[in-house]
Amino acid sequence: MLDFRSTGAWRMVMIWALGFASGLPLALSGTAMQAWLTVDGLDVSTIGFLSLVGLPYTFKFLWAPLMDRFEPPWLGRRRGWLVLSQLGIAAVLTLMAQTSPVHGVQAFALLAVLLSFLSASQDVVIDAYRTDVLSPAERGLGSSLGVFGYRLAMILSGGIAMVWADPLSGSGMNWPHIYGLMAGLMLAAALVSLLLLPAVPKGNVAPQSKAGNDLKGFVAVLLAVVIGYQFTTRIGAPLADTALSPLFATTQQATPSAAPPPAPAVRAAAAGSSSATAAANVGRKPLAAHGDKDKWVDLLTLLIGLAVTVPLAWWAAQRARFETLNRSLGDYFSMDGARAFLAFIILYKLGDAFAGALTTTFLLKGMGFAQAEIGVVNKVIGIWLTIFGALAGGALMLRLGLYRALMLFGVLQLLSNLGFWLVAVSGKGAWGGFVLPPFDWAIVALRHSTAVDNLLLFAVSIENLTGGMGTAAFVAFLMALCNQKFTATQFALLSAFAAVGRVWVGPLSGVLTESIGWADFFLFSTVMAIPGLYMLWRLKPRVLALDVPRGVNLLDD
Repeated sequence: MLDFRSTGAWRMVMIWALGFASGLPLALSGTAMQAWLTVDGLDVSTIGFLSLVGLPYTFKFLWAPLMDRFEPPWLGRRRGWLVLSQLGIAAVLTLMAQTSPVHGVQAFALLAVLLSFLSASQDVVIDAYRTDVLSPAERGLGSSLGVFGYRLAMILSGGIAMVWADPLSGSGMNWPHIYGLMAGLMLAAALVSLLLLPAVPKGNVAPQSKAGNDLKGFVAVLLAVVIGYQFTTRIGAPLADTALSPLFATTQQATPSAAPPPAPAVRAAAAGSSSATAAANVGRKPLAAHGDKDKWVDLLTLLIGLAVTVPLAWWAAQRARFETLNRSLGDYFSMDGARAFLAFIILYKLGDAFAGALTTTFLLKGMGFAQAEIGVVNKVIGIWLTIFGALAGGALMLRLGLYRALMLFGVLQLLSNLGFWLVAVSGKGAWGGFVLPPFDWAIVALRHSTAVDNLLLFAVSIENLTGGMGTAAFVAFLMALCNQKFTATQFALLSAFAAVGRVWVGPLSGVLTESIGWADFFLFSTVMAIPGLYMLWRLKPRVLALDVPRGVNLLDD
C-alpha cells in the first residue's frame, strides 16, 4: 500500500507547513517583540539595541555544518534536528511569556537571543530538507509554497497578534498570553514534523569527515567568539570611549553639573525612559546632545568587536580543522567574485533594513497610530502585498532575467523608502482616511471601528510590493550561488550575510533617529540603498553568467 507521505502532493503540503513554522518565530523576536517593548515603555535606544537578539541569524553558518554532519538518534536525518529545534522554540516562548521585559530586561533579552538561535537552527534544517526532498521539477512550486507559508505565519505573529494586543479595537489580549499561544503552535509544528514529515531520500547521508575534528573545530570557533567578546568589553569599549570623547567635549563643558555617564559597555539590554520623548519627536536633535555619547560609544564598540571576532573565528576554524565548514567555505570562495558577491548580498537590502528596523516604533510613538491600525495595515494587508509582490517578481523574472530583475526591483525598493519619509513630513491624516468597520474572522476580530490612514496605507503598500519583488530576485540569486554538494552550509552562509543588514542596523537606527529625527532618518535609509545598486552594476558580467540560459524551462531538469 502506498504511503501517502511519499506522494509529491503531500511533500508540497509539508513544505508549506515548514514555511509556516519557519516564519512564526521571526516576528516574535522582531516586530512583535518591538511592539511589546514599546507598549511597556522601554526607550527607543534600548529597543534598537535589543534588535541585536537576531545575531544568531547572522552566524548560523557556523553550526550549520554540525547539523549536516551529525544526526540525532532514532528520528532520522533532518527530522531529528527539526523536531528538537521546534520543541526548544516552544519552550523558550513559554518562558518569555512568564518574563517581564521591564523588570527582567536582561533575562528577557537572553531568552530572545535563545529564541533567535533556535529559530535560525530550524531555518538551517528546513532549507536543507527542502533541497533534499524536492526534485528539480518541483523546486519552483515548492519554493513558492514555502514563501507562502512563511508569510502567512508572519501575518499571524506580526500582524494579527498586534490586533489581538490592541486594548481598544482588538481583542485586548496581553503580550504574554499571545506568546504562550504561539508556543502552543510551535509544539503542534513539532508533532507534525515528528509524525507526518516525509523522510529524505535514502541516498542522502551525512558528509564524510572526522567527527572529532568537526567537534573540536566548533568548540574552537566558540572559544574565539568568547575571546572576541572579552576583548570587546575590556579593550574595545575603552578605545571607543577615548576615540569619541573629543567630539563631546564641548557639550560636557557646557553642562559641568551633570552627573558623569556610566562606564561604556555593550548595553544590549538596558531599560530607561529618558530618551523616549525625544525619539518620538519627528524633528532633529543635535548629535552631541547630552546623554548621546554612551550610545555612540556602544555602537563603535560593537564595530570594533566585529572587526576582531570574525577574523579570529575564521582562523580558529582553519587551525582546528573544522572540516565540514572549511570544505564548504573553501568551495564557495574558489568561485570567481565570491567576496564581491558577499558584499553585494549585504548591501542589496541595506536600505530596506534601515527603513524597516524601527518602523513599528516610528508608527506607534513617532506618528501615534493605534496598534490595531498598524496591525491591519502594516502587518496584515502589507504582508499579503508582499506575497503578491513576490509572485509578480517571480513571473517578471522569466522575462527580465536575473540581472535586470535585481536592478529594476532594487530601484523600486529604493524609491519605496520615500513613502515613510512622506508620512514623517506630512503627518498623520495628511491624505485623509477611512473607517474600517468591526469584524470577526474567528482568529482575528475588531471590536470597534478603526480609522485607517490613506498615506500610511500608500507607504505600506508600495514598500511591501517592491520588497516582495526584490526578495523573489534575491533568493533566486542566492540559489544560483550554491554548489549542490554543499547546499545546506553554503545557503546558511549566504542567508546569514543577507541578514547582516536586518540585524546590525538596529542599534545604529536607534541612535540616528534620536540624533537627526524620523524624516531625515528615512532619507538616510534611501541613500543607503544606492551602494548595493552600484555594486550590482559593477558585477553585471558575473551576475549574467549565473543566469539560466534563455529558453530553458525552469521546471524541467
